[in-house]
Amino acid sequence: MSETILIIGACGQIGTELTTKLRKLYGRDRVVATDIREGDTMLMSSGPFEILNATKKDDIITVVKKYKATQIYLLAAMLSATGEKYPDKAWKLNMTSLLAVLDIAKEGLINKVYWPSSIAAFGPTTPKLDTPQRTVMEPSTVYGISKLSGEFWCNYYHEQYGVDVRSLRYPGIISWKTQPGGGTTDYAVDIFFKAIEDERYTCFLKEDTRLPMMYMDDAVDATIQIMQAESDQIKIRTSYNLSAIDFTPQEIAAEIQKSIPNFTIDYEPDFRQKIADSWPQTIDDSHARNDWNWSHKFDLTSMTKDIISNLKSQKDQQLESV
Repeated sequence: MSETILIIGACGQIGTELTTKLRKLYGRDRVVATDIREGDTMLMSSGPFEILNATKKDDIITVVKKYKATQIYLLAAMLSATGEKYPDKAWKLNMTSLLAVLDIAKEGLINKVYWPSSIAAFGPTTPKLDTPQRTVMEPSTVYGISKLSGEFWCNYYHEQYGVDVRSLRYPGIISWKTQPGGGTTDYAVDIFFKAIEDERYTCFLKEDTRLPMMYMDDAVDATIQIMQAESDQIKIRTSYNLSAIDFTPQEIAAEIQKSIPNFTIDYEPDFRQKIADSWPQTIDDSHARNDWNWSHKFDLTSMTKDIISNLKSQKDQQLESV
């Protein structure tokens, strides 16, 4: 049986690019994008799209039945920095949507679920270097609390009801195609846009704040790879550590300056510094690499070159169209 994939939260940073890649792999009509709002022109025109509230289980079921969906990728979430401003809304969105989708899978309406966790599930007591798969986890943000809770709900539904649910603990995700979405690691996205536009950037983290990061291309590949793996390869049903690169604001600025020599950066740490300080600096993802052969392609240098090249090309095209 061919798969039909329903993506909830398709208009977000990861959802936009994941939808595009999945449509190339499975066909435009086999990947249904949904969100609480409409997305960009490419997303809307490249395949079926539905307005959908991720907290409304009955509405999700209606869309599942309409398209005969067999898998759900649940990407809808309120991220760390935004979640601290609206904790009640963050908890409701992040948890209600997950439990709704897990119930739909439990009821046999779909056969596979993807749900992303995050390094936010760790906390200030977690070992900062080479953070292991199984370790102390005491998250200090509503986003992190919801992710850690969600991991155990995923494991519970797998153990109790046989739900085939799969998850990755994303590090910071960097993309040039979508604007930042309210996460603490989003400085590493915004810095490129500001470098192209203004050749300067004011960072909300300290210059030596090291965090684990990943280029979007690798994040999308990892997501598809874990979903395509055979079920017996997936040995962890909470969430897999996932890693690629790590750097500080100072290091990424120096890399940008290789392509944009006049680029400057200054630092004005805000409330997000405390969040970043509670997270790991480097991640041990050996379980993902051993269980289902995960490997990343981009390092800091190759990622920076690719992003700047694409943003410059995009800017040139915009100028030509004016």
